Amino acid sequence: MKKLTALLLSLVMAVSLCACGGAEKAEGSSKVKAGFIFLHDENSTYDLNFINAAKEACDALGVEYLMKTNIPEGQECYDTACELVDAGCNIIFADSFGHEDFMIEAAKENPNVQFCHATGTKAHTEGLSNYHNAFASIYEGRYLAGIAAGMKLNEMIDAGTITADQTKIGYIGAYTYAEVISGYTSFFLGARSVCPSATMEVTFTGSWYDETAEKEGANTLINDGCVLISQHADSMGAPTACETAGVPNVSYNGSTASVAPNTFIVSSRINWTPYFKFAIESVRDGKAIPADYTGTIATGSVVLTDLGSAAAAGTQEAIDKAKADLQSGSLHVFDTATFTVGGAKLDSYKADVDTDAAYEGDHEVIVNGFFNESGDGFRSAPYFDVQIDGITLLDTAF
Repeated sequence: MKKLTALLLSLVMAVSLCACGGAEKAEGSSKVKAGFIFLHDENSTYDLNFINAAKEACDALGVEYLMKTNIPEGQECYDTACELVDAGCNIIFADSFGHEDFMIEAAKENPNVQFCHATGTKAHTEGLSNYHNAFASIYEGRYLAGIAAGMKLNEMIDAGTITADQTKIGYIGAYTYAEVISGYTSFFLGARSVCPSATMEVTFTGSWYDETAEKEGANTLINDGCVLISQHADSMGAPTACETAGVPNVSYNGSTASVAPNTFIVSSRINWTPYFKFAIESVRDGKAIPADYTGTIATGSVVLTDLGSAAAAGTQEAIDKAKADLQSGSLHVFDTATFTVGGAKLDSYKADVDTDAAYEGDHEVIVNGFFNESGDGFRSAPYFDVQIDGITLLDTAF
């Protein structure tokens, strides 16, 4: 009996030692389970960008994760967040603007779970220790992509395909939100920095993902004389229309060369992997996550794809120079010396940073001669909503 007892004790000790050793090897991974809520699925370039980043971050950290796709911007988001909490997730991410109120509701009811929301605007005013917003300075990426567009316009002028007064760009936007306005304006300013005669027309679809509407929007712009198309919408509709019409295209959230091998120029996107890793590591290490996080070029959060076959000669060199100037601070995307509003320079502007029902401006954002987008700790999501000269909106129903 004594020998049997001793044997059992030794086995228990061995099992205990193995368990402790395993915990040491997987330090952190057993402490965190991540949940992800996506508006669409892999068919959306926007959501696919998030999905790839989530997998990359979780795999790199050895973290268990659950993904929920095709979750509408409604009560379904709250219900899904609660399901992820019940499944043991202690950090939950959502990727679409309209998810915010439902994520906040879930955060208030689950104070021990961290909720992170991309593109949202309310974390800094809600003041919850477990609710956070994140974005990136993608306006810098769009500016660089705009330079690629401007270089293409110049190439077309030099080739005699168009004249300098025919450098009209078309742009398909989803909604008239500040995020979209900031995006198409920064893109336009990048194009005009190398092709001063450029103008732009913008149409809106009223949806983040509507392949038919995006294709129709692109065709409308092409028929209206636009010689290059870009977008802030999530399907392959516009790139496909451009390929059919032989019109150069700058896409968003990833390369569209697979459907537009002859017309794709470049794409800018937010790389969400650095933020996902940062937030998960913060939970693992018991550290606070800031209310607002803004990724940058320097953090690897703002990236461009490789150039497509339609890119003009010298484009990479032009992008590289502008990128270096952005990082050094010698170049600002929204430099007020580079655009006018109603024919006048913009010397002062109060942006709607603390979002309210009236969308009233509450923070002065013209600082040292430039519009300080996503700056000075105001909030991470864009708030540039100025309509500058040179851009024509075909409709504003959305």
